[in-house]
Amino acid sequence: MSLRLRFFAHSWRSDWNHGNAHFLRGLVDELTKLGHQVRCYEAENAWSYLNLLHEESASDSIQQFKAAFPNLDLRTYPEDAFQQFAETELRDSDIVVIHEWNPPEIANTILSLKRRLGFRVLLHDTHHRAYTNPQQIAKFHLQDFDGVLAFGEPVRRIYLEFFNVQRAWTFHEAADTARFRSTFSSASTEINWIGNWGDEERTRELHEFLTEPLRSLENKQAAVYGVRYPQQAKTQLQSAGIEYRGYLPNLSAPGVYSQCALTLHIPRRFYSNGLGGIPTIRLFEAFACGVPVVCSPWEDHEHLFSPNQDFISVSDGRAMKSEIAHLLRDDAARIQLSSSALDTIQRRHTCHHRAIQFQHICEELGK
Repeated sequence: MSLRLRFFAHSWRSDWNHGNAHFLRGLVDELTKLGHQVRCYEAENAWSYLNLLHEESASDSIQQFKAAFPNLDLRTYPEDAFQQFAETELRDSDIVVIHEWNPPEIANTILSLKRRLGFRVLLHDTHHRAYTNPQQIAKFHLQDFDGVLAFGEPVRRIYLEFFNVQRAWTFHEAADTARFRSTFSSASTEINWIGNWGDEERTRELHEFLTEPLRSLENKQAAVYGVRYPQQAKTQLQSAGIEYRGYLPNLSAPGVYSQCALTLHIPRRFYSNGLGGIPTIRLFEAFACGVPVVCSPWEDHEHLFSPNQDFISVSDGRAMKSEIAHLLRDDAARIQLSSSALDTIQRRHTCHHRAIQFQHICEELGK
């Protein structure tokens, strides 16, 4: 059965400091391929989009997005006239999905229309605010949602036990394998990390697991991609012999991965403690590109991957340096890691897998 699906996200056009766009784009593309009628919405002046426009590569990034997703039905709205816009756009909807990075006022306006217009509404949460800043989540009229899609089991439990929502599903992110494909070559030489600064959420971790291990490695090529790095951080990277390359359009990431010997994964500390076990999108994408990954302390509590087969997790900075040095010397070990991780992604963690899961959730809702 074809469903009329409506997705509200912070931005579809821009992935500037907006990793949620990666999975959302891939998910709606797969839902469209399955025959559903999908519309996507964002505010005309979304913060991520406005910041993207200041980048030299903004035009290229936007063109990449349009070329990669030619069938994505995207509609923008003025926030000051949203009520009228929503009443018109949602009149023929079955399921409305509101991503957590939307203003509560937008979400609550949609919720106020659902009984009259007859659609169901799901909240999609792919962030740590339910754990770190629950008062912000409480601004949503949570009891009016028909359910929550939580990107990890700890977040799902928070909604059920703390916010007392009636229904919540663990709905992990996944790799958009239509765009992220295996390009890894054992002859590649660069060590890289792709990630944004993170508002002091991993400053200590970046020092211990990125800057210091790479500082003392000889004959290395190392690069960092991301935005919002303060000048002090850029200076530290330079002093460690790491090139800071700034904003990387996400659709350019497979090309960057194809030139690296391995990539590092350094999750924000919330995903190593209270929300331990939730993998963020870069891990899925690196695996989909067949790139060996070395990770700062992170335990796969939800058993999505196979530790020491799909990736290597180290305990401290000294172990990070040792593991990087080992893998740079051992082509066979890097190939084994990348092959195992790629197989896991293709079997279990693509946007197509999640689109099928989303269909099942809609069936549970009675749509």
